[in-house]
Amino acid sequence: MISPLFVGHGSPMMAIQNTPCTDFLLSYGQSLKPKAIVIFTAHWETETLTISSTDDVYEMIYDFGGFPDPLYQIKYPAKGSVALAQSLAERFSAKDIPVQFDIKRGLDHGSWVPLSRMFPVPDCPVVQISVNPYLPPSQQYLIGEALRGLDEEDILIVGSGATVHNFRTMNPDATAPDPQAVAFDDWLIEHMRKQDLDSLFNYTSLAPNARLAVPRPEHFVPLYIVMGSGNPDRQPQEVHRSYEMGSLSYFSVAF
Repeated sequence: MISPLFVGHGSPMMAIQNTPCTDFLLSYGQSLKPKAIVIFTAHWETETLTISSTDDVYEMIYDFGGFPDPLYQIKYPAKGSVALAQSLAERFSAKDIPVQFDIKRGLDHGSWVPLSRMFPVPDCPVVQISVNPYLPPSQQYLIGEALRGLDEEDILIVGSGATVHNFRTMNPDATAPDPQAVAFDDWLIEHMRKQDLDSLFNYTSLAPNARLAVPRPEHFVPLYIVMGSGNPDRQPQEVHRSYEMGSLSYFSVAF
């Protein structure tokens, strides 16, 4: 059994820098042996849930600019799985969740950056899925619910995003975490441990500093998807937390 995992993927520099978060990702990845990986990435937004469907090696998407040249030379030769993509689509359709396939899109950095640090040599299929940031948290949770039980098949579900992701609050000179970011993450883990879904679904009005932490929800909604995919009888586990530039959160939770 492999618990679904939400990871803060942070800056693309995570791919070439060693930090407390990359140390965690490598160690955590070494403890797992997934048969396949299903990853929801904050950097692929669609109105209809879209599933990558290919058996080939993915192309690389370098969806960022102004970074050092070595980042653009990285190759992560993960393969997809048409069979798994079809199986996932059937699960979503059974819950009346509309889906479509994409046979051409490569891996964006929301996928290949954390996966390359967790599993430096890809040795199992990866299926990438889009997010619709405009759906409310309760519907994001239902998307995850459709995938419950995959953990029992040793399929790793990953939500790649960030709980606190606001460029305006990041401070390159910061030497300590921003208390406002910490308070937001503290609130999240407290209510996740209580399984207080009502509060979590209404985080915008109840969580401290919610508007600062989540000015736009595309990085945040993978948390709800992965939360929904976990076994509700298990206690969520905060498996890592660190901050970069004061407020960029690398908060990671296993469900």
